[in-house]
Amino acid sequence: MFPKWFSQWNRENPVDIYKPVVIFGAIGGAVVAAAVLVSWGTPYRVEAVQTGPPGIGMMVADFDFRGPDPTLAEYYTEAPYPPEPGEPLAGEVYENVQVLGAVTEANFLRVMNAITQWVSPEQGCAYCHAQADEGLYADDNLYTKVVSRRMIQMTQTINDEWSGHVNYNAEVGVNCYSCHRGQPVPTEIWFRIDPAVDVMEGWGGVQNRVTAQSQFTSLPSDALYRYLYEDARISVHDLESRVGDWPSDPDSPTWQDTERTFSLMNYFSNSLGVNCVFCHNSRAFYDPSQYTPQWANASLAIEMVRDLNTIYLEPLVDVYPPVRLGPIYADAPKAACKTCHKGYHKPMQGLNAIADWPELAAPGVPDYSAFLVEETAAVVR
Repeated sequence: MFPKWFSQWNRENPVDIYKPVVIFGAIGGAVVAAAVLVSWGTPYRVEAVQTGPPGIGMMVADFDFRGPDPTLAEYYTEAPYPPEPGEPLAGEVYENVQVLGAVTEANFLRVMNAITQWVSPEQGCAYCHAQADEGLYADDNLYTKVVSRRMIQMTQTINDEWSGHVNYNAEVGVNCYSCHRGQPVPTEIWFRIDPAVDVMEGWGGVQNRVTAQSQFTSLPSDALYRYLYEDARISVHDLESRVGDWPSDPDSPTWQDTERTFSLMNYFSNSLGVNCVFCHNSRAFYDPSQYTPQWANASLAIEMVRDLNTIYLEPLVDVYPPVRLGPIYADAPKAACKTCHKGYHKPMQGLNAIADWPELAAPGVPDYSAFLVEETAAVVR
């Protein structure tokens, strides 16, 4: 009935009868627990993102071993003040209000205070307004104010025109804190740095040297510039061993395009804290019909980032002082996926960044209707 080693132990150790029982019981218990886990699954809830058709197990479990995003502890928010009839607007009260002029004075001051908390909590209002201590805010004598104005417009554009990306899973949007996280200069901005190798020309000059753009690998260092600023086609070499295309044909993907694409994909993975199957079916990376829904969202993000870099960010090159420009081409700082995501596939871990900030949700007159309903309901209660 019992194993031979069990009976032999009892014969040789007639007094110590508990040790083998404990060992035998522990092993048996572990086997039973393993069988239960295999049969019933994990006993606790696991958040997961479905990445393919239901029933075939295509999902990415949201095991975030890093824990909560530490920067969220410093996030500042404040509900808006529902405007009263006849309440003065910021453009009527203050001089040189070019972007938020249709916002009521109370909410304008509320937004300005939030931007200070999000971008320059240590520097205060003087970071953008040189004479803030004297109560003078109208002058554009600091480049930071000119840049901030353009960044507000960019934020409104992202939330309004690129809602398909930033509100893909739920309404979350973006605000200044999405990128800045309490710092005047956001982390994970980038500049053009190719060629990375000075002693070589052509293809050899953009690879085989560890750079931040290549995610500290020897892959090409110009992927962000080619794909997220220029509109180069993201592609890989043909699957066939022999093809009739010539490398000189601009429409023919080459091995160089493949390596540059790998560099970009590696950047994507590190930016979102996911692996390849978040967007691709691993059995058929090459088949668009088997891509996951996240692939479409990522493709939309690529178009969005290109627009932000070419329309809003790079044109500010003449506004920045030399110290804020790139080390090689003196180009303006640009954004990419990690600038917002910071290593999480949901920026700010899914926090709704525009819930309290309708002023940043779109250009023009803010929509406070949701807050008016809440205020009415509170009065009725």
